[in-house]
Amino acid sequence: MSGILPHFKFQIHPLPLLTIHGSRARRSIQYIPSPSHPVVSHPHPIPSPSHPIPFRRAPPMEWDGDCSEVGMNSVPDGVVQLILSMLSNARDVAACACVCRRWRDCVPYLPALFFPRNAFEPARGAADDVIGRMVASVARLRELVIYCPFSMARLPVWLAERSATLRVLELRMDAAADKVPEGGHLDCIGLTANLEELRLWGVSLTAPPAWGRMERLRVLEVVGAPLRDSAVRDAIAACPNLTDLSLLGCDCSGTVAIDLQQLERCRLDILGAGNCSLLLTASRLESLEIQGFTWITLRGGHNLRRLSIAKSTGRLHKVDTGNLPDLDHLSLRGVQWNWGAVSSVLQCASEVKHLVMKIEFCGDLDALQPFPEVDLVDFFDNHPKLRKFEIHGAMFAALCQKNSLKNLNSRFLIPCLEEVLITVRSPLNAEQKLNTLESLLKYSVKLRTMIIRISQMKNCHEAADEFFEDICKFKYMNYKKVRIE
Repeated sequence: MSGILPHFKFQIHPLPLLTIHGSRARRSIQYIPSPSHPVVSHPHPIPSPSHPIPFRRAPPMEWDGDCSEVGMNSVPDGVVQLILSMLSNARDVAACACVCRRWRDCVPYLPALFFPRNAFEPARGAADDVIGRMVASVARLRELVIYCPFSMARLPVWLAERSATLRVLELRMDAAADKVPEGGHLDCIGLTANLEELRLWGVSLTAPPAWGRMERLRVLEVVGAPLRDSAVRDAIAACPNLTDLSLLGCDCSGTVAIDLQQLERCRLDILGAGNCSLLLTASRLESLEIQGFTWITLRGGHNLRRLSIAKSTGRLHKVDTGNLPDLDHLSLRGVQWNWGAVSSVLQCASEVKHLVMKIEFCGDLDALQPFPEVDLVDFFDNHPKLRKFEIHGAMFAALCQKNSLKNLNSRFLIPCLEEVLITVRSPLNAEQKLNTLESLLKYSVKLRTMIIRISQMKNCHEAADEFFEDICKFKYMNYKKVRIE
């Protein structure tokens, strides 16, 4: 060992300590050896009070005036382009273009431009000029979104300039003061034949648009538009490869016929209390949300996984969906449904896993009628895979009728139900409702949560107080699973 390390001797000392001596202007460190740590003897001096080691500050960096390798100037052009490509707001793009020539040279590579509603002052002429210059400067523009006021007369020029690269177009047509009521302003969209997504706000679709055939369009969304059934049919026929279709907040009457074999997701929201029917044919449909239709016919829904049907005003007379073997989520909402429509959907959705029932009344005429009796055993035998069940108002009352529990026996089980949300609005048939709650809790072998929601119940009657007390007792007896909202 002495031949390898001739100048080292090892000893046992306590833990070493470092102490700082000196003033703030000049401080030194003192090393105090300890018996538990080895002390090394070396030809070089060891720090001690007689030989302090002062702190030395690093010399300051000096700048020779050359900024070519300082800050953003040292970043490669490709990285700068990637960073600036994250911008889309027109104000941000304009501000960055004023920084330096290098940043301004990145503007042609921006993928998107977004003009918010307050992007410009009220003067529309200046806005059109700025939009035109920015669209012309972005040579590889893929997405154009215009929410601010603009002139429809300038739109064909902008679209023609970027027709080769534009893939996403979103326009608030209600901001255009010179739009044509008959819908002729939509014809210029045909200049962008390579579009993949088209979103239009406040458009008037009462006449068929002459935008030709758009084979590459995959997403079409129209918001807040008056529609005519023939115009809708022709517009959709011009886009045969749509996968996503949305008609939201639109005013329509008559029959809306849609035949799209590639359609996967569809949202249709029709306003008004008028009678409007839907005929939808889509063999690949996976998600369907419908609001406002009176008659509904669906063809090819065997791949449907999510279905939501609502009718907030008026009556829903008929729903014909065919068998829905893959349906996971079903939501039925509305004020008044024909019971035949309700039972038809429930029968077709026998494999559903999440069911929401928010229908208040039944009846074919103007008179609002309660639901007929629903046998609890038959209902769950017909829906054996149901995991989550949300029962509101009339449906819960239908399950709590006098004969709803007559078929209960020891062999009956609800095999998959895990969560139940029940909305109670009336203390009528209190005993039957408590029996139904107890039966759901008893026969649901996998039940984890039961939520009882007391909503809009009048508390001025003694029956309401007694019923609420019974609900509270039921909750405390089954506190691990039951809770009240």
